[in-house]
Amino acid sequence: MVGLSFWGGVDPQTSVVIDQHHPLCGESLAGRVLAIPSGRGSCSGSGVLLELILNGHAPAAIVICEREEILTLGALVAEVVFEQSIPVLRVEREVFARLGEYRYARVAGSSLQLVHEPPIGDWQPETAQQESNEDTTVRLDAVDEAFLSGQHGKAAQVAMRLLLRMAAVQEADAFMDVTQVHIDGCIYTGPASLRFAQMLVESGAHVRVPTTLNSISVDKRRWRAQGVAEDLGAPASALADAYLAMGAQPSFTCAPYLLESAPRFGEQVGWAESNAVVYANSVIGARTMKYPDYLDVCIALTGRAPLAGCHLDAGRRATLALEVDMPAGADDAFWPLLGYCCGSVCGTEIPLIRGLETSAAGPDELKAFGAAFATVAAAPMFHVAGITPEADEQRPERQVRIGLDALQHAWETLNTAASPEVGLVSLGSPHFSLDECARLAALVRGRTKAADVAVVVTCGRAVHEAASRAGHVEVAEAFGVQFATDTCWCMLGEPVIPPAVRTLMTNSGKYAHYAPGLVGRDVRFGSMAACVKAACSGEAQQEAPAWLS
Repeated sequence: MVGLSFWGGVDPQTSVVIDQHHPLCGESLAGRVLAIPSGRGSCSGSGVLLELILNGHAPAAIVICEREEILTLGALVAEVVFEQSIPVLRVEREVFARLGEYRYARVAGSSLQLVHEPPIGDWQPETAQQESNEDTTVRLDAVDEAFLSGQHGKAAQVAMRLLLRMAAVQEADAFMDVTQVHIDGCIYTGPASLRFAQMLVESGAHVRVPTTLNSISVDKRRWRAQGVAEDLGAPASALADAYLAMGAQPSFTCAPYLLESAPRFGEQVGWAESNAVVYANSVIGARTMKYPDYLDVCIALTGRAPLAGCHLDAGRRATLALEVDMPAGADDAFWPLLGYCCGSVCGTEIPLIRGLETSAAGPDELKAFGAAFATVAAAPMFHVAGITPEADEQRPERQVRIGLDALQHAWETLNTAASPEVGLVSLGSPHFSLDECARLAALVRGRTKAADVAVVVTCGRAVHEAASRAGHVEVAEAFGVQFATDTCWCMLGEPVIPPAVRTLMTNSGKYAHYAPGLVGRDVRFGSMAACVKAACSGEAQQEAPAWLS
């Protein structure tokens, strides 16, 4: 059994597993007990579970064996805000290992019964209840008590109630102040995400610390011109407006570490968006948990977060060393491939990666690595020996080697297309940096794009403006590149993806993983240079690059 990201892995309207790399692909989770070691991947999984609970397609219960916060939070929001929920039950690893021996599971409150035959009679499941506020062991300061009592309004009161419930799950002893928040809950997963945000606005919600917004589900300024349907564009835009009404900044980027407001080393922040979390923790050395959607909003409304996990020294320690041999001549496709391998191996454990000390990896390489890592891992950070700021302090005892065979397997996993034909080149997942815009401009200058291949780059507004001033956008657009701001590839569909396109090519390990399930297209994965070459010829190189073979 492997972890499952509900965002990009489960259809929020039907509950069918759409992650084509997962053993449960094609199965419906509705009304069934889902047993997975933990969640993984996107922070937006909480939003997907909330949608499923409110539309009646949720699992009957979720059984896990690792501490899990993303799906747990989705169930808590459903319970606290909408008075509906499902049990999320954590069991011992020994019990979890035996689940496959049984066909049926019976969940009642906090108990699990495994049986070979279905329950008889009219037995109905009970919703698992967490500890109440009155029974909490979390130490509350005067400001926390004020939020709970409603002194700062109903929205902040609801936020504090949810924070208190999650603090118990995270085994926190107290709350702490954060200096800034990045909200991922602005992604439109369905009607429930909009209901939640508008309810907060109607209850007087306003952020108490500087707050940035993640990519949303449409290019807010141009979605009508792009031909996006009204039934997606209107609610997605309204959701963004709700968070702007709370006082958040219109940053609309999944790479907030590229903004001038990026945190500094040691700064305590409350970030969501999986790639942003691992980058902040690992590369910058700021401190945040991998906060689920909606808990990020709660932190923004209170400026308070549970003092637990990666906020503490003990929660940032590597427990696993991954030994890597970097192939000679490796191009930029190496980094997302390696991130995908490392994330697949480590699961919930924070790894220390060794063997890259002389690689001179920079921000873009670590961004690509971290995004792919976060797609398949539950861990909130990584360390790279000789490169990331806290790596030298790590002393993990257990070691695993990641060899060329693992990289080759990742290549085969991410390259799902049988045909070399490419109809779309998708770049910018996570959002392009200014340096990546410059590299792309250099690669396309003086070349001619195939007429039937679309090339689309997603980036934040701030990067797009800087790239425009530098002349990179003009050069890229002369080649035929289209730029989309505010949104990102994990939210984009038709008609931005031309309906006739059957195969797309990307340099993103994250999007190569999610695209087959999200948009139903086959994928070719490769370096940025390989993507440009495919844009010119209309075909992708089918064999692996020489450095990988």
